[in-house]
Amino acid sequence: MGFEQILGQDRAKTILQSAIASDKVAHAYLFAGPSGSGRKEMALAFAQTLFCERDGNDACGECLQCRKVLHGNHPDLHVIEPDGATVKIEQIRSLQRELGYRTAGDGYKVYIIESAETMTTQAANSLLKFLEEPPSPVVAILLAPSAQAVLPTILSRSQLIPFVPGDREALEAILVAEGAPPLLTRLAVNVAPGLAASRQLLAENWFADIRNVVIQLGRESPSRFTASLIRAQQQVFKTELSEHVELLLQLLALWYRDMIYEMTGRQKSMVFPDQGEWIAQAAYRRTIDSWVSVMEAALTAARRIKAHVPPQLALEQFIVNVREG
Repeated sequence: MGFEQILGQDRAKTILQSAIASDKVAHAYLFAGPSGSGRKEMALAFAQTLFCERDGNDACGECLQCRKVLHGNHPDLHVIEPDGATVKIEQIRSLQRELGYRTAGDGYKVYIIESAETMTTQAANSLLKFLEEPPSPVVAILLAPSAQAVLPTILSRSQLIPFVPGDREALEAILVAEGAPPLLTRLAVNVAPGLAASRQLLAENWFADIRNVVIQLGRESPSRFTASLIRAQQQVFKTELSEHVELLLQLLALWYRDMIYEMTGRQKSMVFPDQGEWIAQAAYRRTIDSWVSVMEAALTAARRIKAHVPPQLALEQFIVNVREG
């Protein structure tokens, strides 16, 4: 996969292709952005272009070097994934030993560290020494959710490449053209950070179920407190959706945002367009400020789950907050 096959992330492409064209490839890069935004695909495209026999600013995809990258067996490309929950010092030491050998050819060696934010302190410090005195020509590509997720000393020795969520309308058009259900696609691209993450959501059997539950809870929670609690208990916590409460709350925030879109004449941007008639009747029962507060309550509840608050407690407390207005 070359740069041309990656949709979106044009800024990242421009930076990397310009570095290749000007022969100013840095020794270390930090690809910072949410999972699913295309970081891994871009890292592989960058590596493939560096190895490509045609020496252009994009991989040809046809030469022997490109095919080795595509097949995952290029001897000078090393991908490090967390061993369990973390990237450990033994993995970094093994990588350093491997990179101490001569390259298979005269060109680059490239290593990609996925979930770089999970490196143990010892692993990060060992990598830091390696970044300070990199063997030439070695290129490091670290993947992390944000620049703040890695040690400042590692960040200072890497070139930051930011990754942002893709153009939602463009992603939606691509996925629908691929045969994805339009209503589910609209929802997926509004909550997922990129094309790969949207495809992954659409492939999950429970994703259609969670949309239905969001619609029911969205309708009931402002005025039918007991019914909302019962629905949450029966359709969320007694099903596989209990593992996805954080996402459910994020989707509920989008539901309440549709109320604001209705009140401000932005119906074309609604995430639940098939519910437009009901939303048109319900939106004016509260003020815009009230709906904003409800959205914030949903997102706060999602963050509480990330901070290890029990999902059932977070969702039930959110339903209480919606009722109280």
